[in-house]
Amino acid sequence: MIFQKAHQLKGEVTVPGDKSISHRAVMFGSLANGTTEVLNFLQGADCLSTIDCFRKMGISIENTPEHILIHGKGLHGLRKPDGILDAGNSGTTTRLISGILAGQLFETTLTGDASIQKRPMRRIIDPLTLMGADITSLHDNDCAPLCIKGSSLHSIHYHSKVASAQVKSAILLAGLYADDVTKVTEPTVSRDHSEIMLRYFGAQVHTEGTTATICPEPSLRGQKVCVPGDISSAAYFIAAGLLVPGAEVLIRNVGINPTRDGILKVAQAMGGDITLLNITRDGEPTADLLVKHSTLHGITIEGDIIPTLIDELPIINVMAACAEGTTIIKDAAELKVKESNRIDVMVNALSAMGCDIIGTQDGMIIHGGKPLHGTVIDSHMDHRIAMSFAIAALIADGNTEITGSDVVTISYPNFYEDLLKLTQ
Repeated sequence: MIFQKAHQLKGEVTVPGDKSISHRAVMFGSLANGTTEVLNFLQGADCLSTIDCFRKMGISIENTPEHILIHGKGLHGLRKPDGILDAGNSGTTTRLISGILAGQLFETTLTGDASIQKRPMRRIIDPLTLMGADITSLHDNDCAPLCIKGSSLHSIHYHSKVASAQVKSAILLAGLYADDVTKVTEPTVSRDHSEIMLRYFGAQVHTEGTTATICPEPSLRGQKVCVPGDISSAAYFIAAGLLVPGAEVLIRNVGINPTRDGILKVAQAMGGDITLLNITRDGEPTADLLVKHSTLHGITIEGDIIPTLIDELPIINVMAACAEGTTIIKDAAELKVKESNRIDVMVNALSAMGCDIIGTQDGMIIHGGKPLHGTVIDSHMDHRIAMSFAIAALIADGNTEITGSDVVTISYPNFYEDLLKLTQ
């Protein structure tokens, strides 16, 4: 797909439902007793993979344009699937469902696409094994496909080396089936969607500092879940609104959970004009975001804020390329093990567009302010790379071609249509 420089960017957009919350609504609804209704579910490939996996384990899930209805069977209502569970491109599905499968009394093989089969799973294999699960990497490389032999699980207090909501959630979900209280302590707090939603469904989950605690064998009850707009998807329109001259964009109903709002803090620290309107704080907090064109400047991004914006760092790279001065990103080695090695991909692609960017072991150094020009960008089948360079193209001279651009269906099927409406 070919993109060109934007001459204007005005209007409003409603981004799809939050991917992390959509995944969890299906999983927790499947483990609850009764029916769970999910509104504004993200109809992206990743979340559809989660639905497919639970259907294969005997859960009736109705997917209509109006809502998702999940007819849960309780904690012990899953059955052994007839074949292999395929998580597609979804790391969230793979890691979280592993925690659930660890507590089942049947054996399952779990796999995914070529990208998933390269992503590290030792980070969940180790704690789940400590709890009593038998997990084997079938290619003996600590990646999927995984053979998971569930069993009666033991409680643990696990000290995670990484701040990862996927790791934390996998352990907490296994803790539903443990013999006592299970705890996870992280170096810094990661996304807390699992804790919020598990409490909503009736689990006893407590958080103190960087430690999350869950009690076993709760009676989960089906609920109505209204999924807020995904801030990771909103991030591209935030960046576009800040970068395109004269732009003004209103982004409706965006989730602003404080474990996910790092993009807002960084954009405002860079000088971005973003106003939060119609704020709600019940359950998952939301707001409308009014974004206006701004002159950005470089900053240093490091430490505790990194887990709150790890998925937004590619588009932050684009913002930094257009900002005056130097932006330094540290403590983001996790970028290497996403759908692509996002450090290498962003450095190579932005350099090809004329940006002065240097990759480091855990991030990058970007000397911003140089004009960007169009080129051919390989998405590496990474949805966040494709969307980031669609935005970079809006302020680049000439044509920008993105190969593999349809990969955006993973998280935002209508992304290009929504972007086009703002530029007309």
